[in-house]
Amino acid sequence: MSDPVRIGILGDYDPRSPTLPAVEKSLRHASEMLNQPVEAEWISTPTVLEANAEKTLERFDGLCGAPGSPYKSFDGMLKGIEFARRRDWPFLGTCGGFQYALIECVRNVLGIKDADSAENNSGSKNIVIYPVACAVPSRAKGAPKLSGPIPEIRLRPGSYLQSFYSQNTVVEEFFCNFEVNPEFEWATMEAGFPVVARGPQGEIRAIESPTHRFYIATLFQPQLSSQPDKPHPLVLAFVQAAADWGRKKLDDQVLE
Repeated sequence: MSDPVRIGILGDYDPRSPTLPAVEKSLRHASEMLNQPVEAEWISTPTVLEANAEKTLERFDGLCGAPGSPYKSFDGMLKGIEFARRRDWPFLGTCGGFQYALIECVRNVLGIKDADSAENNSGSKNIVIYPVACAVPSRAKGAPKLSGPIPEIRLRPGSYLQSFYSQNTVVEEFFCNFEVNPEFEWATMEAGFPVVARGPQGEIRAIESPTHRFYIATLFQPQLSSQPDKPHPLVLAFVQAAADWGRKKLDDQVLE
């Protein structure tokens, strides 16, 4: 059997969360389907600011930006995502991971240093992530404004994301109160991360990088619809990309 793929999960784990336990479960589903051992480890956001953090992140073959904003460390979450983008490590961000991936790009690629989420109440003039504009009327009592299965998520033809699904329209699970401010849609393309999924009204639901080995971020949470006998295609693709990168790193070490 092949060596385990090491996945670092950027976020602050809480077993009481209605969504966070699904992250590791979805990785196990993919592991079983691919017959590829996976070792997942949570990386709390404050630890990413420690002096040896980059060495810690290098130990992983892929990084997952988990839901759960606001995080214990805003800067720690951004730094972990920046590592994946700058060093070209396989990255999959979902929900809060998607939101902070956008903030990281706008701050560090476009140079808008006060880019922020309305959730943080920072008073910034550049709010990239703002409250969900149209709440789902059929959501469960007490659930976030955007929650449950949402149909008609349209995937961009020719994108990596669309190729993983092999279809143009999908149903995905959401669990969030914040989404992309449409006034900042220009920033995604300008930063090199085109929009590759949209909601029924054209809302931004996913971005990807065409130049990284694997860099995709989605407002929806693919882990919530993953099943033991039917792993989510996006999680499958992420684990496979991490496995490929892990093997390449080993090969490069041998050549050295």
